[in-house]
Amino acid sequence: MDLNNRRERRFLALYALAWAGSTIGYVPFLTLLLPMQVHLLAGSEAVRWLAATTFLGAIAASVCNIAFGWLSDLAGRRKPFVLTGLLLSCAMLQAAPRVGSLTALIVVIAVWQLSLNLMLGPLAAWAGDRVPDGRKGMLGGLLAFAPASGALAGALVTLPFFADQVQRFAAVGAIVTVCVLPLVLLGEDGGRAGAEPATGGGEVASKVLRAMATRMWIARLLVQVSEASLFAFFYLWLRSVDPVLADGAIARVLLVAMIAGALAALLAGRWADRAGKPVVPLTLSSGGAAVGLVVMALASGRDLAVAGYILFGLSTSVFLALHSAHTLRVLPDSTRRGRDLGLFNLTNTIPSLAVPALTLALVPSLGFAALFAVLAALAVAAMVLLSRLQH
Repeated sequence: MDLNNRRERRFLALYALAWAGSTIGYVPFLTLLLPMQVHLLAGSEAVRWLAATTFLGAIAASVCNIAFGWLSDLAGRRKPFVLTGLLLSCAMLQAAPRVGSLTALIVVIAVWQLSLNLMLGPLAAWAGDRVPDGRKGMLGGLLAFAPASGALAGALVTLPFFADQVQRFAAVGAIVTVCVLPLVLLGEDGGRAGAEPATGGGEVASKVLRAMATRMWIARLLVQVSEASLFAFFYLWLRSVDPVLADGAIARVLLVAMIAGALAALLAGRWADRAGKPVVPLTLSSGGAAVGLVVMALASGRDLAVAGYILFGLSTSVFLALHSAHTLRVLPDSTRRGRDLGLFNLTNTIPSLAVPALTLALVPSLGFAALFAVLAALAVAAMVLLSRLQH
C-alpha cells in the first residue's frame, strides 16, 4: 500500500509539472509573443491578421486534439505522442521568430498547432489512465496552478534580460521541455497498459455514464462562455468602471484571482477526495461564478467590481480544474479516453468562437451589465445541471 501511495504521489507530481509545462507551451505564445511577432510583420494590419490566425487556430486545435487523442487510444500508448509533440512544438517555437513573412508565419503556426495538440490530447488522457478515482480531486487541484504558471512564464520571458524575440521564444521552449520531459522519462506510460478496468454493470452502467458525461459537457460549455468573455474583455470592462485605474493594479487583480483560485481548487479537490463527493465543489463553484457576475453587473464603483471579479475568478478556477478531473471519472469508455477528452476540449474552443458575437450583440447597446446578466444565467443553468448528477 505504501509503495502504491508513493507511486501515485510521484506520478501526480510529474504530471502536474508536465501539465504546467504544456500550458506554458501556449499561453505566452498566444497572449504575448505571437501578437508581437504579427505586429512586427503586419504593422497596421496586425489586428486583422491576428484575428484570422486565432480563429483558424481554434478550429485546427479542436480537430487535432480529438484526432491525436484518438490515435493514442488506438496505439495503446501515450509517451511517444507526447514526446513527438513536445519536440515538434518546441521546434516551431524556435522557427516562429525567424520567419520573414506573414505567409511563412501562418505555416509555422499551423504546424505548431498540430504538434502542440499531438502533445496535449494524449497528455490529457494519460492522467485518466494512471490516476485512481480517489486522487482525481487532488489532480484537479494541482492542475489549477497551470494557468498561473503560464502567466508567470509570460512575465518572465518579457523581462529586459531577454533582448529580442528569438531569445524569448527560446526561453519558452526551454521551460516547456524542462517541465514535460521528466514525465516522459520517468512516468509510467498510459494507454491500454495503464488504463483502469472498464466500469462494470454492462449496458445500464454505460448509459448512466453517458448521461453524466453529457451533463458535464454542457455544464462546462456554459461556464466556459463566461470565462472566455472575461478573459477577452476584462480589461475594457474594468476601465469602463474606473477609467483612471493603473494597468499595474489591473494586473494585480488578475494575479490575486488566479492564485486564490488555484489554492481554493487544491483545498476543494482534497476535500472531494476525502468526502467522496466530487460534484459538490462543481455545483458550489458554478453558483459562486453566477454570484460574482451579478455583483459585477451591479457594481458602479471599483471596489465592488474588483470584489465581484475575484469571486468569479476564484469560482471558475475551482470549477474548471475540478471539472477536468471529474470528467475522467465519468467517461463511458476507458479505451477511448483520448478521443472523448478531445470532444470535451470543444468546450474550450467553441466559446472563443461564440464570445465575440455575443459581446457585440449586447455590450454596444446595453452595456457590460447586460452581458454579465446573461453569463450569470448560464452559470446558474450549469449549477442546476450539476446538482442533479448522481455522485
